[in-house]
Amino acid sequence: MSGIIYKATDLTTNKRVEFLQEAQRGRARLRATDGTSLVMLPESELDLLEALARWGEAYAKLATLLRRNEGVPPLFQLGELAWLRSLDREDIEEFLCDLQDAIIAAKADGATTILDECLHAWKATARQLEDPLRRSVLLGTHRSDDYVPVDGLPVEDNHRRSDDGQ
Repeated sequence: MSGIIYKATDLTTNKRVEFLQEAQRGRARLRATDGTSLVMLPESELDLLEALARWGEAYAKLATLLRRNEGVPPLFQLGELAWLRSLDREDIEEFLCDLQDAIIAAKADGATTILDECLHAWKATARQLEDPLRRSVLLGTHRSDDYVPVDGLPVEDNHRRSDDGQ
């Protein structure tokens, strides 16, 4: 952002083109007639800043809750993160680490793509773990005799068969 502060009256002159170009490059400052300082920036940058603020706040809140609670924080304390209720403490701690990494990466990238992907993946995991049957399949213990070859063929032949597209 340059040191230029435009006046409201500049928007009625040729300076409006400069103002818009500066805003497209990042930020342009405008002093309103009442003295208020305004900043114009691309909407994508505003969206990024809002997402970083929202999830940064959620990160700080969850980190605090985990420090203050032995187990999983109570549902009423999770607020907008109530979708974490199906996760155990270890998973919530792992989510917290992933969230921190995603926030840092989103800031570095200048885009929320990695943050959105992180949240989507964790929400999908939490939804799957809400179902008791899926939870037992995903987290239960499995023995090799729980599995049998398909069509009575040895396991190697089944893999080869699927790799051949047959």
